[in-house]
Amino acid sequence: MQTLHASSPDEYHAALAAHPRLLVDYFKDNCPGCRMLEMSLQKFAAEPAAAGLVLLKVRMETVGEDFFRALGLRQTPTLSLFRDGSEAGRLAGFQAPGQIAQAVGLCLGEPAGTAA
Repeated sequence: MQTLHASSPDEYHAALAAHPRLLVDYFKDNCPGCRMLEMSLQKFAAEPAAAGLVLLKVRMETVGEDFFRALGLRQTPTLSLFRDGSEAGRLAGFQAPGQIAQAVGLCLGEPAGTAA
């Protein structure tokens, strides 16, 4: 799983357009749940469901609270799953690696070329 960082709204929108299977981690520095989610994401990255997926990290202190509000985010951490630039699912709060894998499977399906 490739990891990118968006430091501006333009970079965020460019990543949505460029990556057909995108998992976005909205987080902030002073957030214990965000640190716990980071550990889950590291474990999830080793799972088959992470193949072909791009993780985009979006830090509130960098892009701004107004940007988070405009997206309808009410808490951090929040994960959003995007398929072909459209949001297919959203998970608020801490998620275990298995929960992330299940949501990716349900919302994004298998990466191209891996279906049996």
